[in-house]
Amino acid sequence: MRFGTLVLAATMFFPNAARSAEVPAALAAARTQTTTADYRLSGRLVRVDASGARTSDAISIKAHWFPGVLRLLLEVNSPGQERVHALIEMRPGGATTIQIAHPGDAAARVLPFDQWRTGPLGAGFSYEDFVESYYFWTGQKDMGTVQFGARMCELLQSTPGAEDRTHYAEVKSWLDATSSFPVYVEKTLKGQGTVKEFTSYGLRRTEGVWSASQVEVKLRGQSGSTLLIIEHGTPRAHLGSKDFSSEQLTHF
Repeated sequence: MRFGTLVLAATMFFPNAARSAEVPAALAAARTQTTTADYRLSGRLVRVDASGARTSDAISIKAHWFPGVLRLLLEVNSPGQERVHALIEMRPGGATTIQIAHPGDAAARVLPFDQWRTGPLGAGFSYEDFVESYYFWTGQKDMGTVQFGARMCELLQSTPGAEDRTHYAEVKSWLDATSSFPVYVEKTLKGQGTVKEFTSYGLRRTEGVWSASQVEVKLRGQSGSTLLIIEHGTPRAHLGSKDFSSEQLTHF
C-alpha cells in the first residue's frame, strides 16, 4: 500500500480526530493527530535553488506516540556529508530534545538548541519542523472559518509560552474543515520576522487516512523552495521502543 506525505512528521498519518469540548475543535483534532501517531515512511527531501537546480536526499521517517512523548527518528540515507540520523522527542509542555548521529559515531550527541533552525538541506525543513509541537503551546486561538483556495478551513493561531523551546514566534494553521488536515501552515521566525510557508498538495483519503502527495516550504520573499516527497508509507506500523533505541540511532 502506498501513501502520500502528510503535512509534516507528527501529522503524517491520522484518522478523523475525535473532537474535545474543552478546546476548540480544530485544536483538539490537531493534538489527536500527534497523540495517535504510529507510522513509517520513505521518500525524498529535495532543495530547489533560485536557478532551479535540485539537491535530493533519500529519507526515511518513523514515529510513535508513547505515553507523554512523541518519538520520531529521521534518517537521511543518501551518501555524502548530509547523511545523518536524528531522534526527536517531543513532550507537551516544551521539553523537546533532539539527538543526532553521523556515520562512524560511537554515540549520538544532543543537538544544541541554536542548531534546531537548520536541517540536512539547510533552513527549508529544519529539524524543528519535523514535529508539530506548536499544537501544544500555551497560546492557542481559534481564528474562525476562512477560505484557502477551493477549501474552507479552520484557522488556528499558536504562540509559544516561556517554557516552549522554539525558534518560532507564531504559527498559523489552515485546517481543512472536512478532514482537519493542515493544508497550509505559516511559521514566523523570532526576531527577524521571516515567514516560512508550508503547502500540502494532492490531498486524498485511503482507508480512512488523509494524506498529501508532497509538502513544499518556501521562505516568503525569497527564491527557491524545499520539497518533502513521500513515496511509500505505513500508517499503522506497530512500532515499539526498540525502533527508537540508541543502537538504531547510530546504526548506518
